[in-house]
Amino acid sequence: MVARERTRPGVRLTARGAVTLVFVITLASELTGSITVTCATFAAACVVAVLLVQPKDLLALAVTPPLLFFLVTLISAVVAALGAPSMVQALGLGMFTDLSAAAPWLFGTSAAMLAIAWFRGLPDNITALKADLRSDRPTRPAVRPKTVPAKFAPEPEGYYEPRVYGSPRDPKDRPGVQSGP
Repeated sequence: MVARERTRPGVRLTARGAVTLVFVITLASELTGSITVTCATFAAACVVAVLLVQPKDLLALAVTPPLLFFLVTLISAVVAALGAPSMVQALGLGMFTDLSAAAPWLFGTSAAMLAIAWFRGLPDNITALKADLRSDRPTRPAVRPKTVPAKFAPEPEGYYEPRVYGSPRDPKDRPGVQSGP
């Protein structure tokens, strides 16, 4: 009888599903216009995502929150800047204001996600990634043969290579050709 692997019942997301969940929830909360509501929703969505993601996908999810929040903020700032007299100025000011106000939330959320992921098995993912990266590396020979560096040997003066330089124009310069009577 083959023993089955025990899994916890419930919903398990892939890394893509968890990232999509966080992105959609954060983008929907951005429509409220309040940066505090958006940040709190983002933090809650990240914590839920790290709890629901499959253990093998923890590393992929743990590194994405800053990028997700930046994308949501960029989309929001572009939409807000569409009606402004100076779109570039409104976009820059909107991005700066929102990212500055959200920085403590972003750092705290990232730290909480890493802590939860650490206890769910993040070190195993890092070890597996290191093993994968090492397996792709070409193996080096145990002992390298000692090579003597070649000395620079310039061409001797008057050296002529017909295959490289072509044939001489004067027939007397050709080897095996007799000139004159």
